[in-house]
Amino acid sequence: MKKGKIIVISAPSGTGKTTILKNILKEIPELVFSVSATTRKKRNNEVHGKDYFFIAEDEFEKRISRGDFIEWEKVYDYYYGTLKSYVNDNIDAGKSVILELDVNGALALKKIYNDAILIYISPPDIDELVKRLKNRKTESDTDFRKRIERAKMELSRKDEFDYLILNEELAKAVKDAKELISKLIKGKI
Repeated sequence: MKKGKIIVISAPSGTGKTTILKNILKEIPELVFSVSATTRKKRNNEVHGKDYFFIAEDEFEKRISRGDFIEWEKVYDYYYGTLKSYVNDNIDAGKSVILELDVNGALALKKIYNDAILIYISPPDIDELVKRLKNRKTESDTDFRKRIERAKMELSRKDEFDYLILNEELAKAVKDAKELISKLIKGKI
């Protein structure tokens, strides 16, 4: 059986990657979404096992020491990670897996799965990103400042990705991402 592909979507917070990803998953149902694990608190609109696996910090650290993660990182004072078993089981079954990872996680995954395809969603510029994050109103002032600093670092690494999609206008970014991913999983690129 032919193995499935691993596709990673990455972008700074507030760029629209989650919205783009949700649209892609609706339109390309054969993709399997890799649910990440995190130690941060669940937001009101999030569902355990669908948006994230919410894990206590001590349990997460035990799983790190057991080598259960492909990649993990502490971001904004919380752990995030991708479970090896989830990804391996799906690609071994011939299913393509799509992951939503931060820049460091995407680049770490590429070192393990060198045939993984990395897609970077870019905001038009840092000013637009700041505006989007302010309008979201989901972070404290401290978290907001941390996200902006992190976004600057992530933007500086976008050239390390296989593909770049500009999210200046959401509908076009969704269309561009869907077309690219459809071609990738069908082996047309």
